[in-house]
Amino acid sequence: MDRLAPLFVILAAILWGVDGIVLRPALYGLPVPLVVLIESGIVALILSPFFVRKFSKINSLHRKDWLAFWGVAVFGGALGTMAIVKALFYVNFVNLSIVVLIQKLQPVFALILAAVLLKEKLPKEFFYWSALALTGTYFLTFGFNIPILDTGDKTFEASMYAVIAAFSFGFSTVLSKRALRSVSYSLGTYLRFLLTTLIMLFLVLMLGDYNSIREITTTQFIAFMIIAFSSGGLAIFFYYYGLKKITASVATICELAFPLTAIILEYLIRGNILGPVQWFGAIILVAGIIKVSGLKISKRKEY
Repeated sequence: MDRLAPLFVILAAILWGVDGIVLRPALYGLPVPLVVLIESGIVALILSPFFVRKFSKINSLHRKDWLAFWGVAVFGGALGTMAIVKALFYVNFVNLSIVVLIQKLQPVFALILAAVLLKEKLPKEFFYWSALALTGTYFLTFGFNIPILDTGDKTFEASMYAVIAAFSFGFSTVLSKRALRSVSYSLGTYLRFLLTTLIMLFLVLMLGDYNSIREITTTQFIAFMIIAFSSGGLAIFFYYYGLKKITASVATICELAFPLTAIILEYLIRGNILGPVQWFGAIILVAGIIKVSGLKISKRKEY
């Protein structure tokens, strides 16, 4: 099963791709902090009965463990999600925009942070195949085109939010790997959603977004429940299972399965057919992910 661990990270990324194309658009009318709160809160409530007996384990966590989990909740659960939605709002959700390109910097941040904080020693082959995967991601998203830079007066602000999102998600991957050192992947999943819920509850109360709860439609409620059992709780469960057994560096490359999923769903749902360049990008992206997944990455010392 350890050899299959990268596949669980890829499966999580696929679920996130389904989320973005199929489920997430139904929630765009709601305040972003409220959306994140409800998503995290539903999963935390569902999982709480199963982890009541684990409180002794939770109480035994050290200060550095708690700092890692709080960091995951802040950067991955709250800041990253809100930043990327805000960035896309500034450019009116234009796909071929500088925002999408900058968000692809996430693996770069994750690889650097993994080497610095987790002491992951990366072989030369890792950089070759990672570069191939990133190149495939670019061709898959943009083809031979240059990203649209002229998106209006808010381009600079959108770019800054996209950088924040890329850094936050990359940092969250590294912090998640550190947080899972002392707990099981299942308990790690629970703590991630519980702490994110507490953070977002504070933000929603402070911003007054709780008033929008009454505006939630039946369709949106159904979307929330589907997310909780798929791209929310289940995806993080898969992701943490895989991350527990592989390095953060490998995991962040496996996450590039997300754009591949998005392109395929665009074709199946909206009839947008892949062009030759996009197919070329998809092939080298998959090749890069497979090669990176098979590499053995060591640590210079225990972190």
